[in-house]
Amino acid sequence: MRKLFEIGGLIAGVVLIAFGIGAIALSVNGNNTVKDNLAAQQIVGSNDMTPAAITAEAKEAGLDVSKLDIPTKSVANEPINSGSEARTFAQYMNIHALEATGGLTFSQMGRFQAKPDTPAAELAGKGATSNPDWAVINPQTKQPVENGLRNVWIQETALTSALNLAFTASQIALFGLVVGIALLLSGIGFLVLALGGALESERLFWAIKPKTHKAVAA
Repeated sequence: MRKLFEIGGLIAGVVLIAFGIGAIALSVNGNNTVKDNLAAQQIVGSNDMTPAAITAEAKEAGLDVSKLDIPTKSVANEPINSGSEARTFAQYMNIHALEATGGLTFSQMGRFQAKPDTPAAELAGKGATSNPDWAVINPQTKQPVENGLRNVWIQETALTSALNLAFTASQIALFGLVVGIALLLSGIGFLVLALGGALESERLFWAIKPKTHKAVAA
C-alpha cells in the first residue's frame, strides 16, 4: 500500500508540473496576443489624457467631477500596448463622450434631433427627442434625422468595450500565470514528498536487513 501511495504521489507530481507549465505557456501567449493586437491598432493617448488635464476639461464642460471616474494614470502621448493602458484609455474616452453629450448617457438621449419648437415634454436630452413627430426631417430621405450625440455615445461604447475586453483578457492571462506557478510548485512538492518517502523506505530497509540476517544466523 505504501508503494502504491508513493507511485501515486509521483504521478500526481508529474501531472501537476505538466499542467503548471501548460498554464504558464498559455498565459504568456495570451498576454502577448493582447499586446500585439493593441500595438496593431496604433492607439496613442491624446494630450489631455492626464488626471489634471481631464479634470480641468470636465469642469469646463460643466460636468460634475465628483461623479466621474477620473483615471489616476497618465497615458498622454503614449502608445497603448498593454491591457492596463487600454483600460485607462477607455476611462478617458468615456469622459470625452460625456463632455460631448453634456453628461448624458445613451439612455438619457433621444433618438432624433428635435425641432426648435418641440415641447419640453417631448424632449429627451438637449435638442433631442424620441418622438418622430417632433423630429427634424431630412429633406432628401424624408426620414427623421438621427441624434448625432447619441451616435457618438454608441461609437464610444463600442471602442471602450473592446479596450476593456483587452484589459479583461490581460487580467485572465495574469491569473493563469499565477495558477500555473501554483500548480508547478505543488507538483514539485508532490515529487519531493513522494521521492522523500521512497528514499526513507529504502534507508529503513537496509537498516533493518542486517539485523534480520543476524537473528536468522543465531
